[in-house]
Amino acid sequence: MAMVSYAKRLADLAAAEPDRPVVTCGPTTLTRAELERRGNRFARDLQARGIGTGDFVTVAVPNSVEWFVAYVACWKIGATPQQVSARLPQRELVDIVTLAGSKAVVGVEPDALGRELSHVECIPFGYEPPASISDEPLPDAVSPAWKAPTSGGSTGRPKLIVSGDPSMFDTDAPSIVLLEPNGCLVMPGPLFHNGPGVWSCQGLLYGNHVVVLPRFDAEATLAAIAEHGADVVYLVPTMMKRILRLPDDVRLSYDLSSLRIVWHLAEPCPAWLKEAWIDWLGPERIFELYAGTEAQGVTVITGTEWLEHRGSVGRPTSGEFMVTDEVGNLLPPGQQGEIWIRSTSAAPTYRYVGAEPRTLGDGWESLGDNGWFDEDGYLYLGDRMQDMILCGGSNVYPAEVEAAIQEHPAVRSVAVIGLPDEDKGNVVHAIVEADPTEVSAAELLAFVGERLVTYKLPRTVEFVDVPLRDDAGKVRRSALRAERV
Repeated sequence: MAMVSYAKRLADLAAAEPDRPVVTCGPTTLTRAELERRGNRFARDLQARGIGTGDFVTVAVPNSVEWFVAYVACWKIGATPQQVSARLPQRELVDIVTLAGSKAVVGVEPDALGRELSHVECIPFGYEPPASISDEPLPDAVSPAWKAPTSGGSTGRPKLIVSGDPSMFDTDAPSIVLLEPNGCLVMPGPLFHNGPGVWSCQGLLYGNHVVVLPRFDAEATLAAIAEHGADVVYLVPTMMKRILRLPDDVRLSYDLSSLRIVWHLAEPCPAWLKEAWIDWLGPERIFELYAGTEAQGVTVITGTEWLEHRGSVGRPTSGEFMVTDEVGNLLPPGQQGEIWIRSTSAAPTYRYVGAEPRTLGDGWESLGDNGWFDEDGYLYLGDRMQDMILCGGSNVYPAEVEAAIQEHPAVRSVAVIGLPDEDKGNVVHAIVEADPTEVSAAELLAFVGERLVTYKLPRTVEFVDVPLRDDAGKVRRSALRAERV
């Protein structure tokens, strides 16, 4: 084991091959040497603003090379980058910055946080430190936590999930997300989400060329893989569906022979969609991962395994998992209950700021998911506990209904929620992104009726013309329900 700081690792890579491309976003590409120099200069600029080891720096920057410069700058001085969406409304951003106690926010205009946070440094997107600031190497530094993403969770209130890992890299260890040294990663997801951020930062540290899309576009993702000879791509099922529905003459025109691994995660993947990708690219290239940002444990499954365990998210590769009933009794294979995860790491994998974990004792924690194991130890997911709809005494899981609706070719995205009903307690309501001139509610219900038992069918269908999931595949069903109740 050879441990070095993230700062030293990136400096060593730049010294070894300074002209090798490291980050591309849109028309802009930085070499390793360019990222190193820009990171050093920005790090000194942050130091001059009073930021140092252990301080949080909120990074409200869209997908861009500047996002990586900000992260590298934080690591160079031992600060913790705390990523958020660049599109957050002021009130939400203020709440997060206040919670984090951030010393600076990168990506906002001066005075963007209001009078109460006037002491926080605001650094606009596109800011370049003065040329008089040196871009030479800094003394080595280690961030106590290498990242601190946010999550609203089930409460809707912001919380920080501060990594338990410092910014230290084992030069002898294989990549936890199976990246090869000097490979190429295509990242079409929003970097402020944990998964895209983790994969992209792993890409930096393993010397990959990280090709980031400014925002997801189905054809542009395939074009990036073909142009750069990418061996790994990160997707969520929403992206997979949009790519699959490109016209065949477009989708099949791109050379994807360089791909070793198609990762997908972050939302449930309907079986029909996964099977279509397996048929297209081969089962050995399709990998699925299940974990929380908290990283207490991870499961992984290959497409080859999935064909023998359809619907599973795999077996644990780290941590321990168990499934219990509502009072904490361990359930046998085949019975669904709450999923509990226990880290086997010597140190905590995370800490919350602004929330407390759901615990069972003896180190077991829950992310709020339901599921079950089969006899071979493969995990299957139900729905998140707070999203389950109790309809006339029957449990309806939104993800199952959404998967059936999404099979219809006219449907672009869908969210299923429960609405109050005097008779049944709740009824199933489908919010569908589709053109009602292409498919009527009656046609859609007939289509779903061929796939699901009657009590799971939506009672009502609402058509909308805006996406219901973001580019990371996330949907906030609780917010959609609150808007309608």
